[in-house]
Amino acid sequence: MAPVPISQIEVGHIDDVQELRKSIPAAIPERFIRDMAERPTLTMETLLSSTDIPVIDFSQLLKGKTDELQRELSKLAASCEEWGFFQVINHGIDLGLLESIEKAAMDFFMLPLEEKQKYAMAPGTIQGYGQAFVFSEDQKLDWCNMFALGLEPHFIRNPKLWPTKPAEFSDALEVYSREIRELCQNMLRYIAMSLGLNEDVFENMFGEAVQAVRMNYYPPCSRPDLVLGLSPHSDGSALTVLQQGRDGSVGLQILRHNTWVPVRPIPNAFVINIGDTIEVLTNGKYKSVEHRAVTHKEKDRLSIVTFYAPSYEIELGPMPEFLDENNPCKYRRYNHGEYSRHYVTSKLEGKKTLDFAKIHTHSSS
Repeated sequence: MAPVPISQIEVGHIDDVQELRKSIPAAIPERFIRDMAERPTLTMETLLSSTDIPVIDFSQLLKGKTDELQRELSKLAASCEEWGFFQVINHGIDLGLLESIEKAAMDFFMLPLEEKQKYAMAPGTIQGYGQAFVFSEDQKLDWCNMFALGLEPHFIRNPKLWPTKPAEFSDALEVYSREIRELCQNMLRYIAMSLGLNEDVFENMFGEAVQAVRMNYYPPCSRPDLVLGLSPHSDGSALTVLQQGRDGSVGLQILRHNTWVPVRPIPNAFVINIGDTIEVLTNGKYKSVEHRAVTHKEKDRLSIVTFYAPSYEIELGPMPEFLDENNPCKYRRYNHGEYSRHYVTSKLEGKKTLDFAKIHTHSSS
C-alpha cells in the first residue's frame, strides 16, 4: 500500500460493474472476458476438497494449556507449510463489530455512482474507489468494484479518500482496524513460535507495521464462466486477514497442487494467509499461495481484506535460521518499501511479483 506518484498511465475506459448490472444485466464487455486458459471451472473434485482447509482455534493458542497450545501450534505450522491459508475461529473479536464493518462497506458500495466517484482511485495508485492494478488499455479487467484505504502509519492515509457517507463508515473502520491489528500481531507471535523462533521476532523486526484495507464487491455476473472477480496473485504482505460477507457466494479459491480449491467460509471466522514477506523471511519454508476470486450468476459477494506488513524502512531477507547447506538462500535482501512500490505498480499475475526478490541460479550444461 505504498504511496505511488500518479503517472501518465493510459488505462482506457473501465466500466463500473455495478452500473453494468443495472443497465445491461446480461452484457459482458470484451475487456472482462478472459482467455480460455484463465477461465474458471468448478468440478466436484475441487468442491469436495474445499473442506480440507485447516482451521485454527485461536482460543487454544491464547489460553490453552501447554498440551493444547503445542497441538494448535503444530496445526498452525502444518497450515502455513502445506497450505499457506487457514481459517481462524474463536478469535475474540466482537461479532457486532464484524456486522457493523460489513454493513458500512455494503452501504458504501450501494451509494450512487456519483457519490462513490468522489473517492475515485487515480491511475497508478491503489487507494480509493475503482479498479486497482490496471496499467494498460488492453489489460483484462476484474468483475469487481474495490475501495481501498491506507490505515497505519497515519502518513499513508489520504484523508480526502475517507468517505463522509455512510456516516458510520470511518468510526467503524477505525475500531475494526485496531482489533485486526492486534489479531495480526498475536498471529505473528504464534507463527514465530511454530517456527521455533522467539515469539517477538517479527514484531521487533517489522518496526511500525503498515496496515491497509481493501473492500471488494462482486456483483452477480450473467456469465461467471467467462470472467474472474479478482486475478490470480499472492499477497505482498506478511499476513492477510479476510472477512467474507454473510450469505454471499463462495468466491475465494486457492491454488493447491495445480488445482483451484474453493474456500467455503466458516461463519464468523477469518481466513488468514501467508504473504510474500513471510515466504522470504523463512526462505520458502512457509509459502505465500496464489489465490483468486470467482463470481456467481445470482449471488453477490462482499469481502473485507486487511494487509499487515513491515515498515517501508525495513531491510528484509531470509533469516539465518532457515539457511544451511541443504537450504541455500533463495531470496536477496531488499528494502520493503522498494518491494511495495514494485508490487503496487505491477498487474496481478500469479506470484510473478516475487521474482523481484528471488535469486536466480544458472546451471551449466
